[in-house]
Amino acid sequence: MEDLEKAILISFDESGAVDSVLKSQAVSYCQQIKETPSICSICIDRLCFSNLVQVQFWCLQCLHEVLRVRYSSISAEEKSSLRKSVFSMVCFESLDSKNSLNILDGPAFVKNKLAQVLVALIYLEYPLIWPTLFIDFLPNLNKGVAIIDMFCRILNVLDDELISLDYPRNKEEVAVAARVKDAMREQCISQIVKAWYDIISMYRISDPELCASVLDSMSRYISWIDIGLIVNDAFILLLFDLILVGGLPDQLRGAAASCVLAVVSKRMEPRSKFTLLQSLQMSRVFGLVAEDSNYELVSAVATLLTGYAAELLECSKRLNDGDAKGVMAELLNEVLPSIFYVMQNLVGEVTVGIVQFLSGYVVTMKSLSPLREEQLLHVGQILESILTQIRFDPSHRDNLEAFDKIGRGEEERMADFRKDLFVLLRNVGRVAPDVTHLFIRNSLARAVSSPTDRNVEEVEAALSLFYAIGESLSDDAARTGSGLLRELVLMLLSTRFPCHTNRLVALVYLDTVTRYIKFVQENTQWIPLVLAAFLDERGVHHPNVNVSRRASYLFMKVVRLLKTELVPFIETILQSLQDTVSQFTSMLCASKEPLGSEDGSHIFEAIGLLIGMEDVPLEKQSGYLSSLLSPLCQQVEAMLANAKVQSSEDSPANIANMQQIIMAINALSKGFSERLVTASRPSIGIMFKKTLDVLLQILVVFPKIEPLRSKVTSFIHRMVDTLGASVFPYLPKALEQLLADSEPKELMGFLVLLNQLICKFKTAVQDILGEVYPVIANRIFNILPRDAFPSGPGSNTEEIRELQELQRTLYTFLHVIATHDLSAVFVAPRSRLYLDPMMQLLLYTSCNHKEILLRKACVQIFIRFIKDWCTGPFGEEKVPGFQTFVIEAFATNCCLYSVLDKSFEFRDVNTAVLFGEIVQAQKVMYEKFGHDFLAHFVSKALPAAHCPQDFAEQYCQKLQGNDFKALKSFYQSLVEYLRLQQNGSLVFR
Repeated sequence: MEDLEKAILISFDESGAVDSVLKSQAVSYCQQIKETPSICSICIDRLCFSNLVQVQFWCLQCLHEVLRVRYSSISAEEKSSLRKSVFSMVCFESLDSKNSLNILDGPAFVKNKLAQVLVALIYLEYPLIWPTLFIDFLPNLNKGVAIIDMFCRILNVLDDELISLDYPRNKEEVAVAARVKDAMREQCISQIVKAWYDIISMYRISDPELCASVLDSMSRYISWIDIGLIVNDAFILLLFDLILVGGLPDQLRGAAASCVLAVVSKRMEPRSKFTLLQSLQMSRVFGLVAEDSNYELVSAVATLLTGYAAELLECSKRLNDGDAKGVMAELLNEVLPSIFYVMQNLVGEVTVGIVQFLSGYVVTMKSLSPLREEQLLHVGQILESILTQIRFDPSHRDNLEAFDKIGRGEEERMADFRKDLFVLLRNVGRVAPDVTHLFIRNSLARAVSSPTDRNVEEVEAALSLFYAIGESLSDDAARTGSGLLRELVLMLLSTRFPCHTNRLVALVYLDTVTRYIKFVQENTQWIPLVLAAFLDERGVHHPNVNVSRRASYLFMKVVRLLKTELVPFIETILQSLQDTVSQFTSMLCASKEPLGSEDGSHIFEAIGLLIGMEDVPLEKQSGYLSSLLSPLCQQVEAMLANAKVQSSEDSPANIANMQQIIMAINALSKGFSERLVTASRPSIGIMFKKTLDVLLQILVVFPKIEPLRSKVTSFIHRMVDTLGASVFPYLPKALEQLLADSEPKELMGFLVLLNQLICKFKTAVQDILGEVYPVIANRIFNILPRDAFPSGPGSNTEEIRELQELQRTLYTFLHVIATHDLSAVFVAPRSRLYLDPMMQLLLYTSCNHKEILLRKACVQIFIRFIKDWCTGPFGEEKVPGFQTFVIEAFATNCCLYSVLDKSFEFRDVNTAVLFGEIVQAQKVMYEKFGHDFLAHFVSKALPAAHCPQDFAEQYCQKLQGNDFKALKSFYQSLVEYLRLQQNGSLVFR
């Protein structure tokens, strides 16, 4: 074995037995050989003698690369030799008279690579250099199966790599494809079609697999060849014969159906298409979809019928002849029962195309009013098809109920699969609303009485239809319940489904009730039925925790909408929820894993919304709230007292229980407005203040338990909104505890809380901010880098991501302070120490940060500082050195050098906004610093960037004028001009 063959074998080894160094050397050696000028002759030589498939594949791959990349550098003699050798291989001839080795005896991947090599030659040489390629090849088909198979592979690769429009092509490829197709049409396509016919006729019995391959190739070419070559008595008869004869393999019959589909789908004038569709007599294959055949055949025939029906529909739209339209309608009516049969008896990809066709068919009904009897019949069949398709397979019932990995996968698959079906349903509902509502009513009634082995899937599907159709209803229709909708909603609320314990049925039932709750808002006599649905074992008392928690969330939404209508039922509701409230804050419940955002706390929010209304008398309101808050606070106080006594490690169950209680109180408080607790009913506010006082003790007793800190922080956020300014006395203690020993993630939460306080109370929090800012600055500026974060391998750690998020939160925090008239905090005696690191960080970010919005925020901060700290050209400096820093560092680096950088892309929307802020900063600097700014920026910075004097003078004029848009436009033009002058020769910053 020669060195090259050894190297190829080693480089292809995937067993892991070969040493990695040796494999690397082998790959390098192969690459070295590949780059030699004589590579073509080397590969042809190896293909003559080597029977190693790895060597054959490598040589063919090399030839393919040479043709694609180095064709122009090959000599005419080499091209001729390569052409002859490749043609000999595909024609099943030996390359050497002394050797009988044939590539076509090899595996499929070698033959496909050989086909690619020939197609590369077709791309480059047919028909201009090698016009007789196909004519010379066709006589070789008589040699038998191997060369026919190779011919199919060549045609398939030619379609994939050049002709097919399923792949994106550049202009050159489109032009070459047109050249090749024109030449084939003129020279050889009729001979190729005759060869297809002869091969299929000859081998249909002896080698049906070969015939299926021929038909597959043929179906690719029908779209651009003369349709008369296929649509004639001989070929069409042959194709339908293949489809209809029962003894043939389903693969061959399906391939023939695909060819007829290609004929049906061929683009042509409406009148010609009408004649074609009418002549095919497609009714002869309708019965095949109902036969007990292989799925592959039924799927192929169903796809054919769907394509045929879609073409009938499209042709009918484009024809103006009334008689022709009538014929099209008749043909469509004939094929639709078969399509409906497929939809109602098969599942899988075949139905996707049918749904698309039916959507188009329903669109045509919109112009018809009223619908004719046959169309109403079709509407019913479409609805029946949708119901069948959305039904879960009973074999997955246990998995769906347990919601295990298989169940989750099936639910996700079905949710995705249903999307287009529900769009079709809503379109049908718009065209025939009464028929649709009647169908859903009957489906629900039928599902309730269905056998128990199918009951779950039937009920879930019928309820899902009712839920989905509700999305297309207008608000008025949902409120008034016109037509059958009123009856449907009452049926929904009053029916007790025998399978209600099933998770899927219970979930879709509650979602559907919630969707139609606006109707109950207008018909309050049905409120007891709604409350029963949510409060009994169908809702919050459902045995499945997923359903129970979902019910809590949906009940909160219902309460939010009905609100005042529920006041007479508050006592009943609270009594029904006593055990639910108790269970949520019990150790047993707290020990369970929360289920995402639907954690069960929404039941407290619902209660808060109910009892927090001013419609509830004060005495009752106080009683309700006290009965909820007092036990919860007592639980917390008991656990805190116990924790102070015990020296052992904190109990996870206690901590989890305490989290549940905080979540419950937090959710409960959402129903109480600031006006109610501070103005109209301050006694309610006192209750929440006492609760806040209790919960703040958690920070003292459990200072390092992050989940508890997070929950208490969330409650403080809530109390800021609920108690308003009366929360102030509690803030110093709360902020002190939250700031102590806080990690970067906790610091982020702390800054967000301060942002809320600043935005709500503005300058009233200046004293509080003055106390905490130095501590924050000391902590943050010691852990954040002064410039960029590290990049490259190993830099994307969780710690670095946390610091990056902290930095973003810091910029927001600084921006909120600056834009709420609180910049004096930064220059207070205790904070001055951190002024320089803050300025350096803001400067670096405004010039360099990859997030444009952060750069904009930093520029806006500088603008506010200039306005706040600089009184005017002749005023006294409030912050010594700040003016010099702004003129020499900020103006030069941010306002000039950063925008000269090519990465500053003016076409980007966010960058354009940033540029506007930068120009605004220059305007403000001129207003505040006057000549000092011009002396540095115009006389020093611009000349250093090679700015011509006349441009600098124009800049001064624009800056001193009152037209900001003109200034911005001129400065952009100036920057673009300076970039051209710079041409990459200057490196700024």
